[in-house]
Amino acid sequence: MTTTTTPRRLATLTATLVLLTGTVGTVGTAGAARADDPPNSTTNGGPPPVIDASSPALMLPDGATLAPAKVLDIKQIVEEEGGEQRREDTNVDVTFALQAEVLFPKDSAKLSPSATARIAAIAAEINKQASRRVRVFGFTDDLGSYEHGLKLSKERADAVQLELAKNLDPGTTFDIRGYSEDYPIADNATEEGRKKNRRVEVSFPRTSGG
Repeated sequence: MTTTTTPRRLATLTATLVLLTGTVGTVGTAGAARADDPPNSTTNGGPPPVIDASSPALMLPDGATLAPAKVLDIKQIVEEEGGEQRREDTNVDVTFALQAEVLFPKDSAKLSPSATARIAAIAAEINKQASRRVRVFGFTDDLGSYEHGLKLSKERADAVQLELAKNLDPGTTFDIRGYSEDYPIADNATEEGRKKNRRVEVSFPRTSGG
């Protein structure tokens, strides 16, 4: 993706896991819930590393054995200055989150003139990954009624999907949903948090090395 904004931060989260018998340990960073995350999803980064359970360097207590090794996902997040757009990469998929303010006028589902360039850039990344299944989810803050949020978030997701489809393979399958105020990623008690929650997310599988 090409952007004229310098990323504010690049956070790369990595984790290494060593498990002993009887203890299940995890190392990682908790993230906000995202709609339709697959339960217990596995990475496609290759098999777990082979560990020699008899190695004296492990210094296991007498009678202890190693639990099966597990490869944890690697997550990379890039956010534009001001937070208008956020990209999250894992070994499994890519997710773009666009704040509603950069796509639509207030309380509207009509795309602004500047929105098309952002959506076209996301479509280019989808084509780069050769993805043929795309999820487009809309979200709002908790102001107004839940029903109004459902309608607006779905209409906004529909608008983004229609623009994406102009630049994607006709055989692309879309999953389009509106979630109103469900799945917030920030605190709705402040305008800064509500601004982050008013968003459209576009996610798709990572199917190539791009």
